[in-house]
Formats: sequence, structure tokens, C-alpha cells
Amino acid sequence: MIRILIGSIVGGIVQFIIGAVAWVGFGNIAYKFASEANVADLHTALARTLTASGDGTYVIPMPETAQGTALLGKGPVAMIFFHSGGSTPFSPGALLIGLVMSVLMLFIVGTALSRLDTLADRMRVMILFAVATVGYFTLSLPVYNHFMPWTWWVFLTIEEFIAFVAGAYVMLRWFMPATVARTTLR
Repeated sequence: MIRILIGSIVGGIVQFIIGAVAWVGFGNIAYKFASEANVADLHTALARTLTASGDGTYVIPMPETAQGTALLGKGPVAMIFFHSGGSTPFSPGALLIGLVMSVLMLFIVGTALSRLDTLADRMRVMILFAVATVGYFTLSLPVYNHFMPWTWWVFLTIEEFIAFVAGAYVMLRWFMPATVARTTLR
């Protein structure tokens, strides 16, 4: 169990580094940018219209009313993640929490995969697990919220899959035995 914990820490660091490289180096692929003038107008409009309602996620327009449904069909539509207090570009607290989550998730994966007998079996199950979970939990969002753009979600899926597989591979390959000797009780 201690080897799985150590492997989870090392694998979590690998995941963290891959995520950092992906988002710092290529993250702008996932975004569109407005001009400075448009950003200023939007910023003023957000402060004027949403500050009183408070922080939260806003669907614009709201489809629960007849007018909202008509506007939704007409467009434009948006989902706004609003925080009136501003934020920093890179929150050290969020980065630390992300690293801890990587370590915890890899520990759970390592514990589950330790029940399999060989490295090859563990790798096959881990890759299938990565495809199923990362694929579903990221790509289902724009499917069920069809107004959300796909570019960001595809980038996120690819980055998360690569980071997950790399981190899990490090743990499985170098911190778990290649095979498990099973004893049978007679």
C-alpha cells in the first residue's frame, strides 16, 4: 500500500506537470478572444447587470420562460461564470488542490488496479477506465448543454486523458509489482 501511495504522489506530480504544460503552452487553442473595446463593454455590462444578483453561473437567456425560450432559439446565447470579486490568473490554492486531487484519484485507481495480476492487465483496464471516465465526464457537458462550444471541451478531454494515462502509467510501471503472486487456500 505504501508503494501505491508513493506512486500516487509521483504520478500526481506528472499529471500536474502535463496539465501545466498543456494549459500554459497550448491553452489558448481552447478559447476565443474579444477585442479590448468589446471586453470593456462586456465587463461594464456584467458589473451593471449581474453584481446585484451575486456570484454564480448564469444561463443567458433563461429557457424557463416563454420570452427566454424565444430568445434562446434566436440567439445569441451564453453561459457566464460570474464572480464579482475578481480573481487571479493562477490561484496557488487551486493549483495545490488540483495536485492533491490528482494524488488522491491515482491512489484510488492504484488500489483498484492492484487487484489485477499483471502490469499488462492493469494497463489495459486503466486505459479503458481513462477513456470511459474522462471522455464521458468532459464530452457529455457540451452534448447535454448543446449551446456550449466544443473546442474547449475537446482540448480538455485530450489534455486530461494524456495527463491521467501518464500519471497512472508512472504509478503502475515503477511503483507496483509487475505481477502478483496469488496463493490459493486448500
